[in-house]
Amino acid sequence: MINKDILTGKKHIHFIGIGGSGMYPLAQILHSKGFYLTGSDNNESDTLAAVRKMGIPVFLGHDESNIDGADLIVYTAAIMADNVELIAAKASSADVIERSDLLGLITSYYDNTVCIAGTHGKTTVSAMLTQILLESGVDTSAVIGGKLPLIGGNGRHGKSDTMVCEACEFVDTFLKLHPDISVILNIDEDHLDYFKTLDNIIKSFEKFSDLTTNTIIVNGDDDNSMRAVANQKGKKIITFGLSEDNDYYADNIEHITGMQTDYSLMSGGKELTRISIHVPGDHNVLNSVAACVAAMECGIAADKLAKGIEGFKGAGRRFELLKVVNGITIVDDYAHHPLELAVTLEAAKNLHYNRVWAIFQPFTYSRTAALLDDFAQSLKIADRVVLTEIMGSREKNTYNIYSSDLAKKIPDSEWFSTFDEVASYVADNASEGDLIITLGCGDVYKVAKILIDKLEG
Repeated sequence: MINKDILTGKKHIHFIGIGGSGMYPLAQILHSKGFYLTGSDNNESDTLAAVRKMGIPVFLGHDESNIDGADLIVYTAAIMADNVELIAAKASSADVIERSDLLGLITSYYDNTVCIAGTHGKTTVSAMLTQILLESGVDTSAVIGGKLPLIGGNGRHGKSDTMVCEACEFVDTFLKLHPDISVILNIDEDHLDYFKTLDNIIKSFEKFSDLTTNTIIVNGDDDNSMRAVANQKGKKIITFGLSEDNDYYADNIEHITGMQTDYSLMSGGKELTRISIHVPGDHNVLNSVAACVAAMECGIAADKLAKGIEGFKGAGRRFELLKVVNGITIVDDYAHHPLELAVTLEAAKNLHYNRVWAIFQPFTYSRTAALLDDFAQSLKIADRVVLTEIMGSREKNTYNIYSSDLAKKIPDSEWFSTFDEVASYVADNASEGDLIITLGCGDVYKVAKILIDKLEG
């Protein structure tokens, strides 16, 4: 059990792996609260540059001396047990806490914590909701999985009692949170290396629902999500979706341009307001309905929703437009599950570019092996497919799986060992009017940057 007063009296907090997407927003919040922070990481990244810009010293590489002077040390689940800093931390007199425990602790400090859960769409909905609340005058705190331009990062310390928190199901970390309002977007097979079966995933979402104190907002069109809340009693349950059977739903959907879609937010057959979003795909219509419902549960009037969301142009690495070079459009997206790839590529195909290129970096050997055929089917939606090597992350390749195995299942696809080879091939073969999307939750965004340099050169 984590001591709820663990932050009391702390002066120097050190983050092992401060460049991680889950660590950075916590660093932003604690830095804003006045704590002195230091951090370490193995690889340079845009996030590390942003951390340094905040005035936080960062050590490149891990060394036991990096923790000197710290009275609280935070680490991520991705840090191996033999990491020298983690070993030194546990041997020191300082308190040591895992990132998800710290996040859970922080969520307990707010009277109105909104936790956004689901296999897909968490970051987009968290970012949309944060934007709506801030534009409506709520000084909210936030922990988001991607960068929201409005706040200049993916974390924010606000002065109100409201917090928006992305709730990740991986290894059940969302069960450490304290949601007053929870949102369940969808439930699909993912992280099977941990959950093993879809039924186990649904059971975890049921436990997450149990933790919710006030309101559960759930995708009424998703059978798995509805199964997760079927046994809830004494809590307010609100359904959303595209079907009029839901409490709130989208109707009269009109695709204005590639990036703009308008729709009517409906409830009980009545239009509450007309919404305009500027991120592509019907899946983002659904995401925005979820964000709007959550905002209304936080006290935002329906007539304020449209203004709140109209400036949202996407979160970082969520169909993020990077640049147009020589008539070639380069976009980056976090999609790393077959269903995410499918909806992203379908949305891209509907934008009417000459060709859609998918540059995909598979993430983890276990997921690639378990969903190999599904990945192949989704990637076939693109006109051209180029693969990088699999990013193993926390795993060793005991599955004997390689990107070449996936390439064999996708006609005319290519795979390369290095990012430079991938970028060179695409730069040599892409044409004016093409859309190129780098896809994956690892560091495949680096390919996009190399590609832009090559096209400009």
